Amino acid sequence: MINSENILNSAQLEKEIKNFVHDFCLEKHNIHTQQVIWNAPSGQAEKIKQLGIPKDGRPANEVVQEMMNEVYQYRGDSNHPRFFGFVPGPASSISWLGDIMTSAYNIHAGGSKLAPMVNCIEQEVLKWLCTQTGFGKNSGGVFVSGGSMANITALTAARDNKLTDETLHLGVAYISDQTHSSVAKGLRIIGIPNKRIRKIPTTPDFKINTEILEQTILDDKKAGLIPFVVIGTAGTTNTGSIDPFKAIAAICQKHNLWFHIDGAYGASVLLSPKYRHLLDGTELADSLSWDAHKWLFQTYGCAMVLVKDIQHLFHSFHVNPEYLKDVQGDREHINTWDIGMELTRPARGLKLWLTLQILGTDLIGSAIEHGFQLAHWAEDTLKELPDWEIVSPAQLAMVNFRYAPEGLSKEQTDLLNEKISEKILESGYAAVFTTVLHEKTVLRICALHPEAEKEDMEKTIHLLDTYGKERKRKIASTCSKSSDVR
Repeated sequence: MINSENILNSAQLEKEIKNFVHDFCLEKHNIHTQQVIWNAPSGQAEKIKQLGIPKDGRPANEVVQEMMNEVYQYRGDSNHPRFFGFVPGPASSISWLGDIMTSAYNIHAGGSKLAPMVNCIEQEVLKWLCTQTGFGKNSGGVFVSGGSMANITALTAARDNKLTDETLHLGVAYISDQTHSSVAKGLRIIGIPNKRIRKIPTTPDFKINTEILEQTILDDKKAGLIPFVVIGTAGTTNTGSIDPFKAIAAICQKHNLWFHIDGAYGASVLLSPKYRHLLDGTELADSLSWDAHKWLFQTYGCAMVLVKDIQHLFHSFHVNPEYLKDVQGDREHINTWDIGMELTRPARGLKLWLTLQILGTDLIGSAIEHGFQLAHWAEDTLKELPDWEIVSPAQLAMVNFRYAPEGLSKEQTDLLNEKISEKILESGYAAVFTTVLHEKTVLRICALHPEAEKEDMEKTIHLLDTYGKERKRKIASTCSKSSDVR
């Protein structure tokens, strides 16, 4: 007989859980003094592989310490105030607590009868988010794992609303050259091949060109194809640009297309009284994706897809297998397996509910607005230094720039900025990566952390400047030696 005490609830494990919580919280207290990037030493992966999978179990304290020292330690800490790469994930400790509680109870959140109050809370949060978006009384949504899953869920509803099995091969979707890659991936998964995904050019400020968009739709119609969905973006990953939602909505209404907004990053601005006007027009969309693990400060695996009419999700995802007949839902008690892809799913919305309850919307809004300020501080510092070019100005907590001293070729300048990024990552002080805008390699900052300060932004920029000057001197020295040889 198996000793379930050893597997499920040993006193030793309880002790290790308490020790871990203590050590983790202690580490968080000193986060400003810690590195952002922890690179694994040579041979670390081989060391882990050599552990293998044991036949006989090992002491919990030994394995836990090993995990902390040999696994978790080596990472790019996206929860660090000076992690400025990609879209960071500055998770609140409140969200972490919610994660711990949810995992502890291990609730199956797919059906309302299995977790009635969990379902109630998730639906209340989603209704509130729909209200912030401007969607009406028939709206609703579902919690999903991230923006990729939110986008594919919405695109499935769009496909089923605008196309049939017989016309699927004619469906055409429209994105911009700045649309997140998850959208094209999702379109391919739902049956739209690359040849029927139109990538519309953007304007100089990286917003979809609506004139070219409409003309492309007209051309496709003339060719006998069926345009069915346009994807706009609330905060592009490269620059934080926001597409012209009202103009897109007018085109979609005119030509009977579904309008989806990828708001994985920028939809959170709807909770900022100061900046929510930047997202005027979201209320005109048919669906919206929204990541809480970005700018709502949640641990990973918390996102939402919202739709103006919840029936569209039912139409795409509702099934009635025999083994679920005892737990069927109704209009008052929605089973999330009827409106999304997952049958078994965790209660993703509880940690967001906990965060909103403890912090309140005013403090959340202020934290979002702080991200705008961080990017402006970085931009202001750059403007005071010679040889730096602002490629995309501060917006939605992002700024793109590059070190561009005179006398260098485009190739040399591109390589120079790549080396600057490599240098600051090696230093461990901050994480600043590159992207490409207008065919230029640029440095990009996305700053969301509520605990990041003006000093963090200024010191990061000055450090980048130091690395740029050092690399410039090396280039000049190399060129001088080459000239002497000639």
